[in-house]
Amino acid sequence: MSVVDGRILVTGGAGFIGGHLVEALLVRGAERVVVVDNLFLGTEANLRPARGIGGDRLVLYRDDAGDQGAMAEIVRRERPTVVFNLATKALLYSFLNPSGACRVNLDIALALCELQRQGAFDRLVHLSSSEVYGTAQTVPMSEAHPLNAETTYAAGKAAADLAVASYVRMFELDAVTVRPFNNYGPRQNMRDFAAVVPITVGRILAGQPPVIAGDGLQTRDFLFVRDTVDALLRTADAVGPPGSVWNLGSGHETPIGELVTTVAALAGWTGPIERAPARPADVRRHCADVALAEAAIGPIATTSLEEGLAETVAWYLGHGEGTS
Repeated sequence: MSVVDGRILVTGGAGFIGGHLVEALLVRGAERVVVVDNLFLGTEANLRPARGIGGDRLVLYRDDAGDQGAMAEIVRRERPTVVFNLATKALLYSFLNPSGACRVNLDIALALCELQRQGAFDRLVHLSSSEVYGTAQTVPMSEAHPLNAETTYAAGKAAADLAVASYVRMFELDAVTVRPFNNYGPRQNMRDFAAVVPITVGRILAGQPPVIAGDGLQTRDFLFVRDTVDALLRTADAVGPPGSVWNLGSGHETPIGELVTTVAALAGWTGPIERAPARPADVRRHCADVALAEAAIGPIATTSLEEGLAETVAWYLGHGEGTS
């Protein structure tokens, strides 16, 4: 029996990746899926597909996952065996509230590690971010790449990773950290602090030209959201040394200018593409070395960028400007 067939808690479960993960857990037959999300960027709309599948097997607590008292009461009541930690605030929030964007990541990790240390649940799957690495010093980027966070969001993620690792060493917790590279797919937030794919489609839906920031040669490693979710499910079941750290990515880098041009074409845009100044603290290159993860759980990126972008853009076009 898979561990994800039992009682699962997902922090940030009403977010983009979280909503897809919750849906997949319920499709697989999880006994109960508990979502903790303060709806800072998450939405109940992201949980509608999951609720249609799981009914009352899905429960949402609108709470702050960094509040250890609230989390203690939730885990006491719900008795999860596995916790997926996806809760965070978006990278771009760093420029609005630098200290808050940093602190939230560490606060959530500490709250969960304390509860796990007290025996509140068995396994923690902690989601970090490729942003902890900063600009690639070597390509592809392995888990041994230096942590050179360039934003306070990334600094908070790096601090959270170190906190989880220290709890593993001190208290022998069963925790694994995964570092997803750039995710995209249906239901990704199109509102505040949005990423490049929904921003591009959103501008086109509003009749505005797409924008390429900087020279467009900065690269990212894009991973389709369902591939990420599938990897997370396999991570929860994986047998390996506690404290493992794995990259989740495609192993390929794509220039942002090329990505924007592709998305614009898929969305039917035939007008000009504007240029804008480079974004502050923007990493220059990202490309994942996924050898460790694939050795442990098998292939990561099974959806090509072309297939994933086509499905994603079609979803946005079908849902219009009301997209969450």
